[in-house]
Amino acid sequence: MAAPELYSKFARVWIPDTTEVWRSAELTRDYRPGDTVLHLQLEDESEVEYKLDPKSGVLPPLRNPDILVGENDLTALSYLHEPAVLHNLRVRFTDSKLIYTYCGIILVAINPYESLPIYGSDIINAYSGQNMGDMDPHIFAVSEEAYKQMARDEKNQSIIVSGESGAGKTVSAKYAMRYFATVSGSSAESSVEEKVLASSPIMEAIGNAKTTRNDNSSRFGKYIEIGFDRKHHIIGANMRTYLLEKSRVVFQASEERNYHIFYQLCACAHLPEFEPLKLGSADDFPYTNQGRSPVIEGVNDLKEMQATRKAFSLLGITEAHQMGLFQILSAILHLGNVDMKERGSSSCGISDESGHLAVFCDLTEVSYESMAHWLCHKKLKTATETLNKPVTRLEAVNGRDALSKHIYAKLFSWIVGQVNKALSTSSKPHSFIGVLDIYGFETFEVNSFEQFCINYANEKLQQQFNMHVFKLEQEEYMKEQIPWTLIDFYDNQPCINLIEAKMGLLDLLDEECTMPKGSDESWAQKLYNTHLKKSSHFEKPRMSNTAFIILHFADKVEYQCDGFLEKNKDTVNEEQINVLKASKFALLVELFQDEETPAAQSTTVPTGRAKFGRTTQSFREHKKSVGLQFRNSLHLLMDTLNATTPHYVRCIKPNDIKAPFIMDPHRAVQQLRACGVLETIRISATGFPSRWTYQEFFSRYRVLMRKKDILSDRKLTCQNVLERLVQNKDKYQFGKTKIFFRAGQVAYLEKLRADKLRTACINIQKTIRCWLARKKYLRIRQAAITLQKYTRGHQARCLCNNLRRTRAAVIFQKNTRMWAARRRYLRQKAAAVLIQRLLRGYTARLEYKRLVFERKALLIQRWVRGFLARWRFRRIKRAVVYLQCCVRRMLARRELKKLKIEARSVEHFKKLNVGMENKIMQLQRKLDEQHKENRELSEQISSLESHSAAEMEKLHMRLKTLQEVEEEARHRGDLVTSLQEELELVRQELEKNKEMVADLNEKNTLLKSEKDEMNRLIQEQEQQIKEKPESTHQEPTEHLQAQLNEERFRYQNLLTEHLKLEERYADLRSEKEEAVDLSKPGHNRADSGYGSSQTESVHSSVLTGSEVSSMEREDAVQTAADVSLLLKLQRRVTELEKENMDLQSEMDTKEEQLQQQQTKELEDCQRILVAERDYEALKRQELESDNKKLKKDLQELRQSLSKGKGSKVASPGGQAYNVVLEQLNSTNEELEVRKEEVLILRSQLVSQEAFKHKETGSEGDSGESSRSPTLDLHELNEDGELWMAYESLKETNRILASQLQTQGQSHEKEVEGLRAELQRLKAELDQQQQMMSDSLELPHDARIQAGLQHEISRLTQQNMDLLEQTGKQDKMIRKLKKHLKIYMKKFGEAEGVHIEQSSPDVVGESGRMISIVRKERDFRGMLEYRKEDENKLFKILITELKPRGVAVNLIPGLPAYILFMCLRHADYANDDQRVSTLLNSSINAIKSVLKKRGDFETISFWLANTCRFLHCLKQYSGEEGYTKHNTPRQNEHCLTNFDLSEYCQVLSDLAIQIYQQLIRVIENILHPMIAPAMLEQETIQGVMGVKPTGMRKRTSSFPEDSSHSLESILKQLDVFYYTLLQHGNDTDLVRQVIKQQFYLICCVTLNNLLLRKDMCSWSKGLQIRYNVCQLEEWLLDKDLQGSGARESLEPLIQAAQLLQIKKKSQDDAEAICTMCSALTTQQIVKILRLYTPVNEFEERVSISFIKSVQNLLKDRKESSQLLMDAKIIFSVTFPFNPSSVALETIQIPSSLNLSFLTRV
Repeated sequence: MAAPELYSKFARVWIPDTTEVWRSAELTRDYRPGDTVLHLQLEDESEVEYKLDPKSGVLPPLRNPDILVGENDLTALSYLHEPAVLHNLRVRFTDSKLIYTYCGIILVAINPYESLPIYGSDIINAYSGQNMGDMDPHIFAVSEEAYKQMARDEKNQSIIVSGESGAGKTVSAKYAMRYFATVSGSSAESSVEEKVLASSPIMEAIGNAKTTRNDNSSRFGKYIEIGFDRKHHIIGANMRTYLLEKSRVVFQASEERNYHIFYQLCACAHLPEFEPLKLGSADDFPYTNQGRSPVIEGVNDLKEMQATRKAFSLLGITEAHQMGLFQILSAILHLGNVDMKERGSSSCGISDESGHLAVFCDLTEVSYESMAHWLCHKKLKTATETLNKPVTRLEAVNGRDALSKHIYAKLFSWIVGQVNKALSTSSKPHSFIGVLDIYGFETFEVNSFEQFCINYANEKLQQQFNMHVFKLEQEEYMKEQIPWTLIDFYDNQPCINLIEAKMGLLDLLDEECTMPKGSDESWAQKLYNTHLKKSSHFEKPRMSNTAFIILHFADKVEYQCDGFLEKNKDTVNEEQINVLKASKFALLVELFQDEETPAAQSTTVPTGRAKFGRTTQSFREHKKSVGLQFRNSLHLLMDTLNATTPHYVRCIKPNDIKAPFIMDPHRAVQQLRACGVLETIRISATGFPSRWTYQEFFSRYRVLMRKKDILSDRKLTCQNVLERLVQNKDKYQFGKTKIFFRAGQVAYLEKLRADKLRTACINIQKTIRCWLARKKYLRIRQAAITLQKYTRGHQARCLCNNLRRTRAAVIFQKNTRMWAARRRYLRQKAAAVLIQRLLRGYTARLEYKRLVFERKALLIQRWVRGFLARWRFRRIKRAVVYLQCCVRRMLARRELKKLKIEARSVEHFKKLNVGMENKIMQLQRKLDEQHKENRELSEQISSLESHSAAEMEKLHMRLKTLQEVEEEARHRGDLVTSLQEELELVRQELEKNKEMVADLNEKNTLLKSEKDEMNRLIQEQEQQIKEKPESTHQEPTEHLQAQLNEERFRYQNLLTEHLKLEERYADLRSEKEEAVDLSKPGHNRADSGYGSSQTESVHSSVLTGSEVSSMEREDAVQTAADVSLLLKLQRRVTELEKENMDLQSEMDTKEEQLQQQQTKELEDCQRILVAERDYEALKRQELESDNKKLKKDLQELRQSLSKGKGSKVASPGGQAYNVVLEQLNSTNEELEVRKEEVLILRSQLVSQEAFKHKETGSEGDSGESSRSPTLDLHELNEDGELWMAYESLKETNRILASQLQTQGQSHEKEVEGLRAELQRLKAELDQQQQMMSDSLELPHDARIQAGLQHEISRLTQQNMDLLEQTGKQDKMIRKLKKHLKIYMKKFGEAEGVHIEQSSPDVVGESGRMISIVRKERDFRGMLEYRKEDENKLFKILITELKPRGVAVNLIPGLPAYILFMCLRHADYANDDQRVSTLLNSSINAIKSVLKKRGDFETISFWLANTCRFLHCLKQYSGEEGYTKHNTPRQNEHCLTNFDLSEYCQVLSDLAIQIYQQLIRVIENILHPMIAPAMLEQETIQGVMGVKPTGMRKRTSSFPEDSSHSLESILKQLDVFYYTLLQHGNDTDLVRQVIKQQFYLICCVTLNNLLLRKDMCSWSKGLQIRYNVCQLEEWLLDKDLQGSGARESLEPLIQAAQLLQIKKKSQDDAEAICTMCSALTTQQIVKILRLYTPVNEFEERVSISFIKSVQNLLKDRKESSQLLMDAKIIFSVTFPFNPSSVALETIQIPSSLNLSFLTRV
C-alpha cells in the first residue's frame, strides 16, 4: 500500500524519544510525497513537526490498531518493529499484569518482582495436555510443549532459559522442572522427582549470591538433563555446570555478597554442632564483609541453612559429609583472615596473632609449618636444581586468594558430583529434556575475562537460535508451497570465528600464556596486529592500548585486557596443593584425587563434560587453559542442543530498582536487542509475518465482501476479495491452507473494515435518529393538545368553584358573627359571677384565719406557763435531795469508823465464836446420814433403770411401728381427703371458668369489629411475618445442611483415598507376583486373566536354544525391554521377599481353616437336609395335638364370653378376662413344652442321620480290614436301636445342660430384674417422701394441687405401662399366629410328601392332583442354589453380564433382586457362612468387573444394581423406618435371623466408589469437548470477530474445523441421562450426576476463560450466555430444574455478565461487586485485566476502574485460588427408595442360564 494512503490524517506513528525511547503521535495533515516534515500531535495534545531525512526518505513506523495491542504473540501484530514490540509488552506487563508473551517460538518472561498466584498445582493441571497456543503464554505451556513433543516424536528436548542477572532465569528453570516433576509422576511426588526439586536449594546456596542487580543471582551456568523412561516418568537427572565465578569467593563489590552458604554458616555459628568451626559474625571475615551488605531483606539465613541441610539429607549426603563440607567452607573463611607482613623488599612472613592460620590447619588437618612456609615461598624448577624462593606480600596474598578459590571450586565440583550421583539411575533413560539456565549477554563499564566468555557463549547460542528460526520459517513456506525467497538475517559466524577460529582471540591468549614473559599488554598488541582493520567485528579504542572492542550481535562491547592472562591460566601454588593432599581429612583428600593424573576428568560430568572455571588437570605446563576448556565444553553443549528440539525462554529485567510491574523502556529495549527477540521480529517482518487461514479471513472480513463475491469455495472467495481490495499482489501470497500477508497489510485491512463498519454505523444512527425525532415530535404535539383540553376544563371548573365559595363565605360569616357575639356575652356573664364568688370567699377566709390565730395564741400561753412552773419545782426538788444525801453520807462515815475500831479487839472475836463448835458437830452427823440414804437410793435407781430400759426399747419398737402405720394411714387418709377436696375445688373452678368463658364470648363479639379494622394491617404485614420464621428457620437449617455436606464430603474423600491405597496395594501385589513368576523361568501362571502371548514367549524362550535364537531374531526390541523389566522386578523381589513369606504363611493357614470349615458345613447341611422329612412328620403330630387343645380352649372361651354377655365391657377382674389369661398362659406353657420336645426329637433325628451317613460311608470304603467301632456296633445291633439310644441319651444330656444353663441365665436375669424393680420402688418411695415433705411446707391449696398433679402423673404412667404391655402381648399373639400358619403350611406339605412316600403305587393315578397342588403353591420370593454352583452364579450374574447384551432387556435391577433372593434363602436357612460368602463375593466380583471394564454403561449398570441391592437390604431388614413403605406381603419377606446393617454400610461405600468412578469417566469424556464447544465454536453466526493469533495458532474455532460443538455436548448429556434411567438408577442419584456434570462444564469453561486472553470479550460473553441458555433449556426439557445443576453454572453466568456489563463509572464498579457474588476477587480482577476488544468500537477497561473494583472487594473473605477445582466431586447421598416389585413375582429369563437356581 502506498505511503500517502497509510500516512493520512489521523494516522498514528511512533517517533524516537530520549526518555521513553519511542513516543506515540498522530498526524494532523496528510503526508504527500516530497514533504520534509510531518505535522504531528502528541498524546498530551502538544503539536510538533517531525523532520524527515531527505536522502533516505524513511518515514516513522506506523502504530498498530488498538485491537491488536496486548496480543499474546508479538508476531500477530500487523506492523512488526521495535516500538510495536515494546508497546505491546508494556501494555501486557503494566496494565494487564501479564508477565509472559510469545514472540514466535520465544517465550518472553518479564520479572514482576512480586509473588504471583500463577504457579500452583491447579494451574499445572490446567496447562497439562493443552496445545501451546490454546492457553495464554506461560512457562508451563512451553514445558508442556516440550514434554508432549518428547512423548509424541520420541525426540529429546531442550529448554534454553537466558537473560541477564536479575531477570528471573533461575526461577523460570525451577518452575519448568517443577512442572515435569508434577505431570510425569503420580499425584504424590516420587523420590526421584523430590530429589530433582531438592537440588535447587543446594545449588542456590553454593552458586548464588547477592549482586547489585539481583538478590539471588546465579553466578554459574547449568544444564540439567531430566531423564524419562518409556512411560515418560522421571527416572533420573544429570547436571552440568559452566564458568563458576570463583573471584567472588575472595572479592565482592559494594552492596554485594559472597555465596549464600558462607552467610548461612555464620548465622549458625551459635549452634552446638557448629562450635568446633570457630565461626562468628559475617562482619568478622574479609571474604564476607567487603560488600558491606551482609543481610538480604526478607531472607533469614538460619532458615535457609535448615532448608539446605534438609536438601542435603534428601539427596543422600550424610550428616558426617555435611559437617565435613561446612568444615572446609569455614576453613576458607579463616584462610582469608590470614595476614602477611613484609620482611624486606622481596619477602614476607605470616602474622598469625589471631590464630586464624592455626584454625585453618586444624580444620583441614594439615601441617601448620608447611602451610605457613609455602604461603610465603614458591618453588622454582630449573634443568639441574629446584629452588625455594620467597615471594612478596602482594604475591603471597594473591596466592592465598588463589588457594581459597581453588578449594571452593573443588568443593563445588564435588557437591555437583554428589548431586548427580543421587539423581543418577542404573537404567538408561529412554529420552530426556534439558533445561539450560545460562547467563545472558552482559556489558558493564569494565568488562573482563568473565564477560568475554559469557558473550562468547551467547554468540554461539544466538547463532543456533537464528538457524533454528530460519529453518522453521523455511519449513512453513515449503509446507504452504509459497515461493521461497532468501531472507537476509544477521549472521554472527564472523564474530564467532574472530573468537574461536585459528589465530583467533582464544588461540592468541593461550599462546601468550605459554610465553615466559607473556603479559596482558603484549597480548593486546598481538590482537591489534592480527585483527585490526582485518575483521569488521574488531576495533581498537582511541584512548587505550590495553583494551579492544568486539561488535557482538547485541551491542558493541569494550574489554579491558588486565587480568586476562592470569584468569586464563588459573594458577595455584603446587606445593600448597601438595600440603592439602597430605591432609588427614578424608573429604579434603577426596577433593584433590582427580589431580593425580593429567587425564582425570570431572566426576560430575563424564566423557569430558567438565565444569568450567575449575582446574581439572595437574599443575603442569601442558594443562588446558580456562578458555580452552570453556570452548570445548561449549562445543559439547551446542552438539547436545543441536541434537534436541529447542524451546526458548528469554527473561527480561524490567527495571533496576526491583519495583513490581514498572518497566524502564531503555533497559527493556536493550535486553530485547540482546536476547534476539527483535532479530526474530525482523526476520518475520522481512517475509510474510501475518498468516490467516481462509476460514479465519472469511469470518473476519466478511463485511468487506459483496453478496456476489461469496462462493461456496472459501479459498476462491478470499482470492477474489483480496485481488479487489489489495492491488499489489506482492503484498500477499496464497498457500494451501493459509493466506500470507506482508507487514502492515492486516492493519490496512483492519482500517478498511473499521471504515466500512463506521459507515454502516452512521447510516444506522441516521435512520434511528430520524425515527426518534419524528416519534418525539408526534408525542409533543399530542401532549400539547391534551394540555390545552385539560387547561380549559380546569379554568371553567375554577370559576364555578369561585362562585360557590363566595356564597358559602357570606353564610359562614353571618353565622360566625352571631356565634361570636353570643359567646362574648356568655363569657362576660361568667366572669362577673366568678369575681363575686372569689371576693366573698376571700373575705370569709380572712375572718376564719383571725379566729384561728387568737385560739392558738391562748393555747401557747397556757402551755408555756405550765412548763415554767414545773421546771421551777423540779429544780428545787433536786437541791433538797442533794442536801439529804450529803448529810446521810457524813453520818454513815462516822458509824463505819466506830465499827472498824470494835472489830480490831480480841473480846469481840471470842463473843462471835461461842456456840459455833456445837453447830459444826450437828451438821457433820446430818451429812453422814444423808450420804447413806443416797447410796441406797442410787442402787435402787440403777436396777430400775436397767429394767425400764429394756421395757422402753420394746415400747419404742412398738411405738415406731405404730407410728409408721398410723402415719401411713393418716397420709393415705389425708391424701384421699385432699384429693376429694381438690376435686370439689376443681369442679368449682370449672363452673367459674364456664362463667368466664361466657363473659369472654361476649367480649369476643365486641372485639370482632376491632379485628376487622386490623385485617388491613395484617394483610400488609403478612408477607413479612411469613418470611421472618422462614429466614429464622432457614439459616440454622442451611448451616446444619452445610455441616452435613462437609462431613459427607470429607468421609467420601477419605473413602476415595482408602480405595486408591487398596488399588495401589493390589498393584504392588500383582507386581510382586509377576516378579515371582519371572524369577521362575519354568513356570507360567495359567490362572492370570491378564497373561499375554508376549509373556509366554518370554518364559518359553528359556527352554531351548533354538527358540531363544528365533525369538531374538523376531522380537529383539521386546526382548531388550523384557530384560530391563526383569532386572527391575528382581530388585522388587528382593525388597518384598519378607512380605511374600508372611503372606504365604497367612494364606496357607487361612486355606486350611477354610477347608475344615467347608467340610464341617457340608456334613451339617447334608445331615439337616436328609432329616427334614421325618422332622416335618413329627411336627405334624405335634400340631394336631396343639390344634385339638386350641379348639378346646376356644370352646371354653366362647362359653365364658356367652355367660358374660350381660355386661357391656369385661373388666380386668371379670370371668371372661380371667379365662382369657388362663388360656393364654396355658397356651404359652404348652408351646414351651412342645418346643423342648421338638428340640429333643430333632437331635435324635440328626444323630440317626449321622449314623446312617457313617454307615453308608463305611460301606463305600475299599478293603475290609480295620473296621470302625461304628460298624462293629452295627453288626451287634442291626436295627441300630442301641446306637440311637446312646446318641439320643448324649444329645438329651447336652440339651438338658443347655436348658439348665439357659434357666440359670434366665434366673439371673429375673434376679437382676427384681433388683432393678426394688431399686425403682425405693427411688419412688424416696420421691414420694420428698414430695410429701415439700408439700407440707406449702400452703393448703398448693399442697392439694401438687398432690393431685402427682397422682395424675402416676396414673398416667401406669396406663402407659399397661398399654405397652398390651402392645407386646398383641405382638406376641400375632407372632404365635404367624408361627401357627407356618406350621399348618408345613403340615400340609409334609402330608403331601407322606402320601407320596406311603403309597407309591397310587402316584400315577393321583399325579394330576399333585401337580395341581404344586402350581397353586405360594412362592416366598427366595432362590436356592447348591454350594458348588456359587462361583457359577457370580460368573454369570456379575462377571460375564454385559449391559448392552442380555441385561438391556431385563427389568431394572434384576441382578440385585436375584442376589437378594438368594440371600433371603440363606437367611431363612440360618446359614451365616453362606450369607457372608454371598455378600463378600458379590462385592468383590463387582469391584473386579469395574476394574476390568471401566466404560460408562458398565459403571452405570452396576451403580444402579448396587443401589438397588442396598435398598433391598434396608427395605427387608425389618426396621420400622423402612417397613412402613412395604405392603403386608413384602413385610412377610423380611430377614429374620441376621442383622446386615454393617453390610449396608459396606454396600454404601461401594456405591460411593462406583459413583466416583462414574464421575471420573464422565469427566474424561466431557473434558475435551467443553472448551471447544462453550468457547471456540461460533454458535451465534456473525457475532464473533476473529483476530490474528500469530505463529502460536490456536485450535480452530470454526464449524468446519471444530470437532466438538454445543450440540455434541447436549447429545452426550442425553446419552448419559437416558443410560442412567434405562439402568434403573434412582432419580435423586441421576440429579446428582447431572449436577456434577454441569459443575464440570462450569469449571472447565471458566478456567479456560481465565487463562485465555482472546476469549475475554463482549461477543464471547454473549456466546457464553447463549450456550448456558441452551443448557438450561436442556434441564427444563428433562425436568431437572431442582437438581442444583443450574446453580452450579452461576460462576460462569456471572463471568459472562461481567464481560458484557458496562465498565466505566463507580456505579458500574458497585454493580459488578453486587452481581459477581459467585466469583472470587482474583477471578473478577483477572477477567477485567484480560478483557480485550475485538472491534475498534469497544473500549479497554481502565486501570483506575480495576483498582476501584479491588478496593470495593478488599473486605471479602474468600479463597485465594484463581481457578476452580474441577477435580472436586460433590458428596453423594443415596436416599432410600423402596421397590414396589414383589419378590415372588420376579421371573428369571432363560437367557441368563440360571437354571440351577430353584424358586422357594
